[in-house]
Amino acid sequence: MDMKVSGGSSEQGIIYGNTHAKHEDKNLISRLLVSNFDNSLIKLMKQTKQKNIHEIGCGEGLLSLKLSSLGCKIRGSDFSANVIEIAKENAASQGVPPDIFSQKSIYNLDALTDSADLILCCEVLEHLEDPRAGLKALEKITSNYILLSVPREPLWRALNLLRGSYIKNMGNTPGHLQHWSKHGFVRLISEYFDVIKTTSPIPWTMVLAKKTANKNQ
Repeated sequence: MDMKVSGGSSEQGIIYGNTHAKHEDKNLISRLLVSNFDNSLIKLMKQTKQKNIHEIGCGEGLLSLKLSSLGCKIRGSDFSANVIEIAKENAASQGVPPDIFSQKSIYNLDALTDSADLILCCEVLEHLEDPRAGLKALEKITSNYILLSVPREPLWRALNLLRGSYIKNMGNTPGHLQHWSKHGFVRLISEYFDVIKTTSPIPWTMVLAKKTANKNQ
């Protein structure tokens, strides 16, 4: 069943959700890239053997609902009240309780209510004006594992240009404020977590990490 996406809408001046349904893209190559992303993420997720998951920046809930269908106990949150309403509609269309989704900014996460055995934060940090503040918030709620992903630069923008997208912005996707190479992103994450494994499903960087033991706060 088709699920709704935001279509590039904005809230508080910030673009939220997906500009189009990537999983249903008519372009075969685009669908293959998204499928490879999902497979890489699920492989890393299974490595943790955790099924209690909180997805931060869940958007329309597409990934959360996919993981729910695999038997995970998942909840999702996003800063945008509008996108959470879409996520709830998508959940209802899939027979999943809509209340697994709630509105909350990454900067306002609380260890008592938002912790989970596995934290997911995919395609979020590149949208933040202050990604380090976001990582500090994620650090507070990570009780065990965290899995993060961002577009891999400059490959991301190069591929956009090759397909004729966002030419005036040199291939930069609207709403992307931060840009990391694989090495730069892994180095940043290692300041807050113990990096376990990194993968590079084109054109992303994906990092599985764990809460840092005995870290001076």
